[in-house]
Order: sequence, then C-alpha cells, then structure tokens
Amino acid sequence: MSKTETPQLGQWRYLFVLLVILMVGIFLAYRALNIQVLDNEFLKIQGDARHLRTIDLPAHRGMILDRNNEVLAVSTPVASVWANPKTVPLEHENLKQLAKLIDQPVGDVRQLLKTKISKGFVYLQRRINPEVATEIRSLDIPGVSILKEFRRYYPMGEVAAHVVGFTNIDDVGLEGIELQANTQLRGIPGKDRVVKDRMGRIIDSINLIRPPNAGDDIKLSIDKRLQYIAYRELKKAVDAHKAKSASLVILDAHSGEVMAMVNQPAFNPNNYAVSDIKKYRNLAVTDLIEPGSTIKPFIAAAALKTRQFSPHTPVSTSPGYMRVGSATIKDVHDYGQLDLSGVIKKSSNVGISKIALALEKENLWETLSDFGFGEVTNSNFPGEVQGYLPFFGEWKRLTQASLSFGYGVSSTPLQLAQSYALFANGGYLKPASLFRVDETPEGQQVLSEKVSTSVLNMMEAVVSREGTALKAKIPGYRVAGKTGTIKKLGPQGYLDDKYLSIFAGIAPVSTPRFVGVVVFDEPSNGDYYGGKVAAPVFSQVMSEALRLFNIPPDEGLPSDVQMAKLEGDL
Repeated sequence: MSKTETPQLGQWRYLFVLLVILMVGIFLAYRALNIQVLDNEFLKIQGDARHLRTIDLPAHRGMILDRNNEVLAVSTPVASVWANPKTVPLEHENLKQLAKLIDQPVGDVRQLLKTKISKGFVYLQRRINPEVATEIRSLDIPGVSILKEFRRYYPMGEVAAHVVGFTNIDDVGLEGIELQANTQLRGIPGKDRVVKDRMGRIIDSINLIRPPNAGDDIKLSIDKRLQYIAYRELKKAVDAHKAKSASLVILDAHSGEVMAMVNQPAFNPNNYAVSDIKKYRNLAVTDLIEPGSTIKPFIAAAALKTRQFSPHTPVSTSPGYMRVGSATIKDVHDYGQLDLSGVIKKSSNVGISKIALALEKENLWETLSDFGFGEVTNSNFPGEVQGYLPFFGEWKRLTQASLSFGYGVSSTPLQLAQSYALFANGGYLKPASLFRVDETPEGQQVLSEKVSTSVLNMMEAVVSREGTALKAKIPGYRVAGKTGTIKKLGPQGYLDDKYLSIFAGIAPVSTPRFVGVVVFDEPSNGDYYGGKVAAPVFSQVMSEALRLFNIPPDEGLPSDVQMAKLEGDL
C-alpha cells in the first residue's frame, strides 16, 4: 500500500464508524420515541403488573344479639403483621424491635422469613392491637406491612359459649350459631385496586372495585339475664354434687323459643384454643340421654288418649315388683293400689309398666313418635342428633315395659323440653327455635287440650309432699313436673353406681308459660335422685324466669279438686 492511500483509507474508516454510530443513535431515538410516545402500552402493562394489585377488603361480621338486643358476639377492628420475605432485609436494625413487639424471638422471625423466601406473603402475627400496629409502621422495615382485620369478641364469655359458638382466626364460624348462620353473619368481602411499592407497601388506592358488604346482625331467642342465672345455678350445683356434666334448657311453651340453654363444663370462646375440645359440645342438643321416669307422663297421655284409662282408673302395684320375661321390675316401695294419677305422683315403675302393656304396641309407638320421641327438634343447631325410639315391630313385652319408665328410648334435653311443652300449650308440638320468633308458630296438635291439661295436673301432684319433686316448688306459683333417676349404660349393661338425674317441669300451672329440663350426669357426692339433684336447680332458675318476665303468681284450686272436675270431662 502506498503512502498516498493510507490517509484515504483512514478517512473511509472514520466515516464508516461515524455512520454506524449515527444509525445506532437514530435507531435508539426511534425506539425511545416509539415505546414512550407512540406505543407505550407495553411498558404500562409491565409497570402495572409489578405495582398494581387487587386486594381483599374484609367485611365486618354481623353481631349476634339476644332477644333484647344485648350483644352476645361482636367484631372489633384489629391489625395483622405480614411480610414479603423476598424484600425484608434480614439484618435490618429494627428487626429486633419488631420481634419484641410481636412477642417472638428475633431468631424465629428471621428463620420464618428464610424458609418462606419463595413466597410473596407470610403472616408474622395475627390480631394485634392498633397501638402496636402503629409502632410497627414507624419502624419502616422494607417488606413489612400491616393488614386490617377483625377479631370476634364474646362479652358473656363461657356463659353463652355453647349456644353462640366461636369463629376461627379467619372469622369463619366453627361452632354454635356462628357456624349455623355463618353465611348470613360473614357478609361479602370487598375488592380494591391499589399501587404497591417494590417493598410491597400500599402507597395509593386506584379504584374501589367492590365495597365490602357487612354481614347481617341476627337476634337469638336467648334472654341474656336468664342465661346468666341458669349458668350460675347450674355451675354451682355441678360443683356441689361433683357431677361429670349437666345441661339446662328453658323453653317458651307457646313460641318454642329457647330462653336459656347452658351446659357444664363450659369454655371461654374468647380463648377457645386452650380448652379441651370435648367442652365445645352443646350437650343439650348433641348428646342423647335415656329420659327415665320423665317419660311416664307421655305413657299416661297415650293411655288417656285411647280412653282405656282415666285419671282415676285403679292400678295394682302390689307387692312392689313384677316379673316380665326374665326381668324383675321394682318400685322403691310397695305402693299397693294406685290410680293413674297416683302412678305418676309416686313414679311407680310397676304401675306404669302395667299401663303400657295394656296398650297396643303400634298405638303406643305412634303416640310417642307424634310427641317427638325418635325425632329431631328441627332447631338446625350444628350437631343436633336424632332421638331413638325402637320400632314397635321389634318390641318384646320387656321392651314395652321398660320403655314406659325410660329405658331403651333416648332423646336430647332440648327434645325432651319440646315434648313437655305440649302439656303446657294445649297439646301442640311446636318447633324449637334458637332464633327470636315474632309470630307464634301454629305447630301440630298431637293431643287434645283436655288430655294435656289432665296430665299437667297429674304432674302438679308430683311437686308436693306426697310426690317425688317437692324441691321443685316455687313460692307463690303452681309447678308441674316429673323426676327421673336412671342408671347409666356401660359396656356390660346398666351400672349400679352411675346415674342420670333429671327433672322436667312446667310453670305456672294455671297459665303455663315456661318449660324447663335439667339433667345431671353422674352426680357423685351422695345424692343422685332427680328430685334432690335436678329439681332444686329447676326451682331456682324458673323462679327467676317468672320474675324477669313479670308472670303473676297463681295460687289456684288444689290439684285433686281440678282432677275430679276434669275426670267428668274425659
């Protein structure tokens, strides 16, 4: 190459490089113009994908109220701490203070963030106080944020726990009315479109897609005042008699509303996780009992219904026992000659067995079924079980006899109360309800008013010095009822040292309003008869119910005079 060609070649190289640079510059300028001005949708989409988020807005759960609008369950606002493990600096200077505020070792917090590094969301602590949440915000730790939530609070604690139930940490009903009415109470969460920074913190709300729709408030049939009294008296009696457990139900005989329902042992729904799960059971609805002698008024009603018997039909109970098949049925004493009323008053097993055996099996079965035995109350309470009434085709003579004093048949305390209500409302079986009823249901008439009133007066004689339930008396009021003391069934048959003690009663007799059933499981402090263990609790709670609802006293005609008058009408 000559010396004259070298500068020319260098000049072309210079021009070529300059041209390439110019073309690259023009191309980049065009791309910038195209992306940022002419076609910027792609970048917007990518930016939004990294910063725009749709979040759920929690809906306020509805309140649960008693019949007088007193609060039984309410949701209060709380805050929860969450983090994006990908963006939290594990050695941040305020991480130790954060751990202290949420009451966790800082090492555990770091370990959680490490193990969840692939996740974009992890709770550090749920349901903290708003004041603590404010302190955590002030720490300004990247990737740590506060989420608004609600915490369920139960003002009555364990007093109404078995009825109201409780929710889990995500505000979903798990037990009781909280579970039964969960959809109605929970409402519908809202949705919001928000902008988050690279640390996951919300910095702006773009648009509210759907506002949260709060859940509905619901009103129960429970009376808060009576519920507390029932809880107090039952707990005191369980402690005194050293019973394994106990249940109490107070029912409005005309509306079917449950005015009070308590069980022992109980639990605190505000901190249910520390309680034995067995304590969550509402025994009055979920557990079956053999009713014992409390079924005898229904056998008497079935007998009167057939017109084979009247209240004064004589029944011989001598010599105080009778053989049925291979078994011996016994009374506590030899009561000799009794009439039907006397059989109920003295609670004679021999007498009621003879009456039951005199009735046709199918007729007796149909009548007891009509009275609600072997059925559910249709309260729709979670876990409600169906009673058991064996089909009459399977009955032997011993089955028919033992059924008449409450063995081989089973019911829940609530179902027993529902059935007893028909003696108080003219013979109508009405659905039991844990929700307030504004219009009294008609129900189904399963017994004539004359027969139901006749049996009611027979049961009034039980609550007398000659009967088995003197301790169920209420000063100034006439009370009717029936005791039950029944041996518990074990793996090898009925046990001689474990009992159910029951009382079912109605007050006041002249204008019946309330039905009460009290059940004690395995009282073990000496007394175990229903008249000594369950009847006094009925008296104490029912007297308060009559006072709270301003039911006037009723000192009326003696029971035997009324019985004589009714006899002529039957």
